[in-house]
Amino acid sequence: MNILVSWLGQTDLNAAAGDERTGLGPVGQAVTERPFDLVVLLSNYPKSDSANYVTWIEGRTKAAVELNLIELSGPTHFGEIYQAVTRTVSALLAKHGDTARLTFHLSPGTPAMSAVWIIVAKTRYGAELIESSRQQGVRTANVPFDISAEFVPEVYRRADQDLARLSAGLTEEAPEFSDIIHRSPVMRRVIEKAQKVAPRSVPILIEGESGTGKEMLARAIHRTGTRRDNAFIAVNCGAISHELAESELFGHKKGAFTGATTDRVGYFEAADGGTLFLDEIGELSLELQVKLLRVLQERQVVRVGTTTPIPVNIRIIAATNRTLTDEVISGRFREDLFFRIAVAMIKLPPLRVRKGDFTLLVDYLLERFNAESAADPAWEKKQLSPSARNQLQRHAWPGNIRELANTLTRAAVWSTGSTITGQDIAEALLELPTSADADEGILNRPIEDGVNLPGLLQEVASHYLRRALEATAGNKSRAAELVGLSSYQTLSNWMQKYGVDS
Repeated sequence: MNILVSWLGQTDLNAAAGDERTGLGPVGQAVTERPFDLVVLLSNYPKSDSANYVTWIEGRTKAAVELNLIELSGPTHFGEIYQAVTRTVSALLAKHGDTARLTFHLSPGTPAMSAVWIIVAKTRYGAELIESSRQQGVRTANVPFDISAEFVPEVYRRADQDLARLSAGLTEEAPEFSDIIHRSPVMRRVIEKAQKVAPRSVPILIEGESGTGKEMLARAIHRTGTRRDNAFIAVNCGAISHELAESELFGHKKGAFTGATTDRVGYFEAADGGTLFLDEIGELSLELQVKLLRVLQERQVVRVGTTTPIPVNIRIIAATNRTLTDEVISGRFREDLFFRIAVAMIKLPPLRVRKGDFTLLVDYLLERFNAESAADPAWEKKQLSPSARNQLQRHAWPGNIRELANTLTRAAVWSTGSTITGQDIAEALLELPTSADADEGILNRPIEDGVNLPGLLQEVASHYLRRALEATAGNKSRAAELVGLSSYQTLSNWMQKYGVDS
């Protein structure tokens, strides 16, 4: 009996959801190109997603399909992965005995899952290892048992995440960050940076598009640091009126100006001993930036209407949806203030580049909404239909996680019955009108007088190549994945073609 045993990966789920870019996915490729009598799938994804995939794959193979739902505390926990694999395979051998010819699929799942397949295939079960890709199809992976570490492909030789954390000075687990749902490598690196800088009181600048969770990350950093027992004061700099900004931040004395009927403590004093989160700091006027810089340098404030300095001991975490280096170059943000607040800089990626996080976030947000609505006697617990999930997957999410959460909320409230349909999602989505800037964008330039197509391609390619290299700290293999190139060699060729330096 030929038995394929494999983890389910996000690419497999995307294939079942109708994403044409993924083709059949690794498992789908394997069962259509090779004959199997039994396909055993291990999944740590939600039950509904996994069951939908089984229905989809059963229509593409004559083999019987078995699904084993596995609970993992994390998709890179080697011990739990090893236990799940050996428990599953041992049960198969006990049932089918000597007739079982095992094949383990390396491609789906995390690198830790691939590494465990190699270990058990070479030490316990003598199984065939296969891998698959859209370009090269399904092939046997010849991995000698004694292969030296420097020749093992990077996907198989990533260090145990626990060891990597310890070597980087991180704690094994950080419960303060548990609300930040993620699985993608790009978000894992963000969390690792945040954990590493959290115990230190250096200023932090968080950049990211609106809705990416900048304040949530700032609160997690505060709860992890030494100031966790003191105040966390969040200030939206874009919502402070220009006339009252100085009073709001630094306080005022009674009678300092019309309407100042009492003494007022400013945000800086209120945050003394704790953390002051300055959201959308790029919205501050240049005049107020000068005063803010002085406070940060001297670590004391002077209330409006007085000359007495008041010492403050605070940690500054600033955030912006702008790129402050561009703002500095354009003269809209002071260079000296930028370097004062950006001692540690963290860039939160938009939802569209967080590969593997989307389904996790959808399930988490819907589960949270169901829990919050449970007290309503008329509430019926909601679940998403396959068409609804497909509709969500197709949207670009310019508003990121905030837009996703609000869309799910609207769809859940407006839907009838327990199932949210694709039509419910379509009606809940808010499409923004095209702006004047977008009309003059790269795809809508006037053609009558001609366009410089090579120049446009150069502009787009160099822009995204640089961003991918920056997001991955120069790791070409990961950068290639972010921009949809097949390998780091292909990325290097593109970099040379478009004049992008490492």
